[in-house]
Amino acid sequence: MSTPSVSAGAPAPRNATVAVIGAGDYIGAAIARRFAAEGYIVFVGRRQGEKLEPLKSEIKAAGGRVFGRSLDARDEDDITAFLGEAEAAAPLEVCIFNIGANVNFPILETTSRVFRKVWEMACFAGFLAGREAARHMLPRGRGSIFFTGATAGLRGGVGYAAFASAKFGLRALAQSCARELGPRGIHVAHLVIDAGVDTAWVRERIRARDGEEAVANLAPDVLMRPESVADTYWMLHQQPRDAWTFELEIRPYGERW
Repeated sequence: MSTPSVSAGAPAPRNATVAVIGAGDYIGAAIARRFAAEGYIVFVGRRQGEKLEPLKSEIKAAGGRVFGRSLDARDEDDITAFLGEAEAAAPLEVCIFNIGANVNFPILETTSRVFRKVWEMACFAGFLAGREAARHMLPRGRGSIFFTGATAGLRGGVGYAAFASAKFGLRALAQSCARELGPRGIHVAHLVIDAGVDTAWVRERIRARDGEEAVANLAPDVLMRPESVADTYWMLHQQPRDAWTFELEIRPYGERW
């Protein structure tokens, strides 16, 4: 399933909104572009709202509709207001929680502040987003709530005590929401990102670990393109309710399991 071309013209407008919480420069931005290209009104939020300006300009230039602002997803009042703003524009149809909070510290260097902050960002904020999205969707008996997880949510790893604990919690939250909300018409899914995404940050980590030659010799498609990941979120939203997917692992062909 390919992403609609920007040059194809303005999308047919839909009377529905999509909220992307954690609309970073890569996966979050690609998801926003994907749904905007399908005619949705897209609401995007991230901690530093000024960084959303290039994304907003790109979507508007392609004929899409987008609103974005600074958002602290750990703040109950802020997340409630953000989703309320999306609902006021048009019925909230999709909520995507896409906050990462990936950190790596040896256990003896993991401070209580780091552990708590990562949990707040990657787990507690997901609870707030899921709860408030469901509050808007349940009266209509339809909608999609998708949580971006990670391999760390399936198994812990060296240095990942804080990150894995938060992502384990997010997965449990998603499972609980799916079992409660699915029979009431809400599609809840948990997506496991099991590889590096092709970003400047990931390439820099490879460079620091393995040297410049490793970056230069990366085989094609061993890192995931954000647009390919975004296509998967769109595919999930299109599933008929007699065959909903709850958990989906995404990895490129060359990734070791």
